[in-house]
Amino acid sequence: MPKILIVDDDPSIRRLLRLNLADLYEVFETGKPAEALALALEHKPDAVLLDLRMPGYSGFELCKTLTSFSATQLIPVFIISGEGGAKTKEFCRELGASAYFEKPVNFESLRASLAEALGTRRIERRKEARIGLRVPLKLGGKDENGNSFSLPTTTENVSRMGFICACASFLSVDTVLDVYLLAAEQELVGKARVVRAESPGTQYPRYGLRFTEIVGTWILK
Repeated sequence: MPKILIVDDDPSIRRLLRLNLADLYEVFETGKPAEALALALEHKPDAVLLDLRMPGYSGFELCKTLTSFSATQLIPVFIISGEGGAKTKEFCRELGASAYFEKPVNFESLRASLAEALGTRRIERRKEARIGLRVPLKLGGKDENGNSFSLPTTTENVSRMGFICACASFLSVDTVLDVYLLAAEQELVGKARVVRAESPGTQYPRYGLRFTEIVGTWILK
């Protein structure tokens, strides 16, 4: 059974999350965010549900730690917060959060997002490890409506043959895009196929892409 770690200082929220998820997941929890990293290393959860505002420790800091530490960076982090706002959600996405749910939680959406993220995470781990690295790129191609686009983005993590990033255009799985490195000069890396979409239909959809052709220089060899 997949494991979920809940980090929230409110015991009523932890209890509610447990009641709604315990039929599908083995649930661990803590009201002390300073203990969360140790629990993640001990229990190796398949996902972390994280509150943002907790006394003595910022959920933002913990999110950054979990998504950048080599032993936990592949664990998807789901923000569960009473704090809304586009800027807060964007900041969490930049820190590496997989999804953002406002309280009161829509448990149907949460369970669906968990099922999707955990399924893709297991596939990802079997293929190759990823490194948390922000690399400026430009993607070019056609969106799900067949409209051409060319947009800058930044990776959340990279592997030898792929990367994860957000894109303001909505993309369909199996779409092949041109990928450029944006540094001092724009350089064509090659072509990459969209292998999965995370949080589709939201303001900040994220995509996993895998190279089908590399003609230039990529970050990892």
